[in-house]
Amino acid sequence: QDRLVESGGGSVQAGGSLKLSCQASTSISNRCTMAWYRQPSGKEREMVSIIRGQGDGTKTYADSVKGRFTISHDEEKNTLFLQMSGLKTEDTAMYSCAACASYTGDKITRFEYWGQGTQVTVSS
Repeated sequence: QDRLVESGGGSVQAGGSLKLSCQASTSISNRCTMAWYRQPSGKEREMVSIIRGQGDGTKTYADSVKGRFTISHDEEKNTLFLQMSGLKTEDTAMYSCAACASYTGDKITRFEYWGQGTQVTVSS
């Protein structure tokens, strides 16, 4: 019942664009901090972008995607988006969304909810 469902992934050539969506179930607060993570096959998961909830809206991006990716959240629909432009082969990964961060001080320690992920494959 508490679920996040990603969509919008696919295969694209380098330089192309994709827009990912993450639909949160109605049981998940639309005031939560939400984030996109990605995990290339055989490699560690890494943070892509975070948008703070509870009316804050502060956005954080990994250096590798800053200027190319844009995170946004539709609070009314409780849907998270990631607009990706200028895609590079190194962006190839399984992209997952996460919701409702727990904090120790100002540091995120975990997310309560995770989606199953959507694959993004960028070819040269």
